[in-house]
Amino acid sequence: MQLNDRSLIGQEVAGYYIEDIVGKGGMAVVYLALDPRLSRRVALKILNPVLSVDDRFRQRFILESRTVASIEHPNIIPIYEANADADGVLYIAMRYVDGLDLRRLIYDRGPLPLALASQIFAQTAAALDAAHAHDLIHRDVKPANILLAGDHVYLTDFGITKHRSSISGLTQTDQFIGTPRYMSPEQINKEHIDGRCDQYALACVVYEALSGRLPFQRENDIALLWAHLAEQPVPLSQMRPELPPAVDHVMGRALAKSPEQRYASCGEFAGALRDAMGGLHPGAYPGGFPGGAYSGPPSWPNAGPNAGPNTGPGAGPNAGSGAGPNADASSGPPSGPSPGVPSGPSSGPHSLPYGTPHLPPGGGEHALAGTGAQAQAVRGRPGRLPIVAATLVAAVAALALVAMIILNHRGDTWIRYQASSAAPLTFEYPGDWTARTHQDLFALASPHAEEFESLFVAGPDADWAPIAALIADDRESVSGLYVQVSEAIDVNAPSESMKAKMDVFLPGEVTLSKPAQDKAGTSPATRYDGSLVDPESGTRLGFVGYVIDRQPKRVLLMYFCAQTTCDGPAHDRIRDSVRLS
Repeated sequence: MQLNDRSLIGQEVAGYYIEDIVGKGGMAVVYLALDPRLSRRVALKILNPVLSVDDRFRQRFILESRTVASIEHPNIIPIYEANADADGVLYIAMRYVDGLDLRRLIYDRGPLPLALASQIFAQTAAALDAAHAHDLIHRDVKPANILLAGDHVYLTDFGITKHRSSISGLTQTDQFIGTPRYMSPEQINKEHIDGRCDQYALACVVYEALSGRLPFQRENDIALLWAHLAEQPVPLSQMRPELPPAVDHVMGRALAKSPEQRYASCGEFAGALRDAMGGLHPGAYPGGFPGGAYSGPPSWPNAGPNAGPNTGPGAGPNAGSGAGPNADASSGPPSGPSPGVPSGPSSGPHSLPYGTPHLPPGGGEHALAGTGAQAQAVRGRPGRLPIVAATLVAAVAALALVAMIILNHRGDTWIRYQASSAAPLTFEYPGDWTARTHQDLFALASPHAEEFESLFVAGPDADWAPIAALIADDRESVSGLYVQVSEAIDVNAPSESMKAKMDVFLPGEVTLSKPAQDKAGTSPATRYDGSLVDPESGTRLGFVGYVIDRQPKRVLLMYFCAQTTCDGPAHDRIRDSVRLS
């Protein structure tokens, strides 16, 4: 199937008849479609075919979309079907919401009334907590993914979530999931994440809804990500004087750089925010949400004369469902004039220097009163402008350089395994691997820990079919470390003797090279290079093994892979990190 936007209108896809486009993003297009089987209209989200090439992504996407569908919660968009069509292109059919999204509401109305904001975010927080209870992390909470229908809120776009217990890391196509405007520090650093990263994103959305602007607005994504890592936003009470200082305290906690300093749940954050705003009841806003029924895609101020209804940011029914991690245009403040702020050459969202006080969203005399004296002082000292400008440019360049370094190394996260009875030592392993300790028998770490745990626990009678499938799918990802203690192995054993002993507890047929003296971390070790081969299929894993003379039982470490040789940077770092306990 060719994913060519409007060319699908009038066509049938996976049993659905496409009627129109309602949203568009970097990873997907969302269509209004008819399901003839049940005579109902649905929002049909079709992912970019590039994402379907990765079998692991496709399987995980379908599995987790179905997991979302199994969560019965009034504020999570109902999913009817998640699958791949005959050509392998991924799609999700979900409830069609005839309303608008929060991004469009903020764009149209500016800062929201407090009672309305409390009502929206209480429901959004409830949806997030329900997802977290099922070990699902949304990872892309933003206004475009919060749909409004009557007085009801739906949280959508769970199709690119990451299950906390997933056994494999993300592929290169979606390694950096999220939208930079709302991304938590731990996501930027590619650290371990949990539901508190969604809380941080929700706090960014709250900040935008209450002030009409983002907590951090920068000229480029590098500077923006750095701000999330190291800077603090302007307190909301300074931008909206009717907000009590208690709101600043609540927002400061939800936007804390460290997840441990945030609230225990999104519901706790929403409750604290409600109390800080004066005890507003979530249902206190009269008349439901403004805006009424959806009447078609918006006409955006900066759209050119040839722009169609789908060229602007993704507002409208289910529009947020089409946005992906690279679709920044579908979230955050629009690039046109802000509501209430005088327009002109300098009225864009990034026109103020970082050190200049931020203008309240209401504009007018009050908005400009605090800047008059500063402007006069600057005009009185024109000779300092080049110096100030040069200093600002240098500072921004330095921050961009630091942030670039951080981003370049965000995939270089390593975790230390804690010693156990099965593996009485510690070692480092890549952050996208999973470590497992199988009772007191052995421990292993791998991006495919579940499959290799099954392989090693079965021993000589192991079923190699899942491993063969992994190798056929992505040979480079098939690697890991296996650790076992044993009285039978000997650091001084010749190859033939060691092979006979390893044949007893390892899967497949063992081949070994001659032993060589080496080190594993700081401990002397005997090294054996060899392989494990399935006698039926011929599937092969190479390995580099180390035997350490630890009393009362020796320790076998085996770094395995599906490559021609297992020596390499990952093997070297793991070997050098070993420390006996």
